Amino acid sequence: MKTKRNRNQETFRRAAVAVEFAFVAPILFSTALGLIELSRAYDGQNLLETAAREGARFASMDRDGMLPEGQSTNSKLVEDVKKFLASSGLDPSDISVSVTDADDPNTTFDLDDPANDLKLFQVEITIPYSSVSFTPVSPSNDYGMKAAIVFRNGRATLSQ
Repeated sequence: MKTKRNRNQETFRRAAVAVEFAFVAPILFSTALGLIELSRAYDGQNLLETAAREGARFASMDRDGMLPEGQSTNSKLVEDVKKFLASSGLDPSDISVSVTDADDPNTTFDLDDPANDLKLFQVEITIPYSSVSFTPVSPSNDYGMKAAIVFRNGRATLSQ
């Protein structure tokens, strides 16, 4: 049989646990949400790097028979990269893809130009962080997530 004193101690202990939880809970939840957001940003960056690598790999292959009539390799690369990222839930209208000369990033690189065979080119993908984030991002705090890779326009043939 519990005495009145034991019941008071139990009530006091329960109240102490509730107060301790009230102090710790915001820190616990903030840490958990921060880890979720950080993992989403890391996943988004990894996705951009994968898309850049796959787009550049396509551009460095022998493209005979891979392009629809009238489409350039540059536009096919941009389209494929945007489709790849869209399949992961990113909005294609937010994605910026550029193919530039590796030595001069201000110059567009024409992958179809025979004069550019065996030259280095860079594929760069940029997307606003707000497109990747689960939490709202104010325009003043938004920044561009970027991935870039340099490949050789070698037109390597596929082996079977």
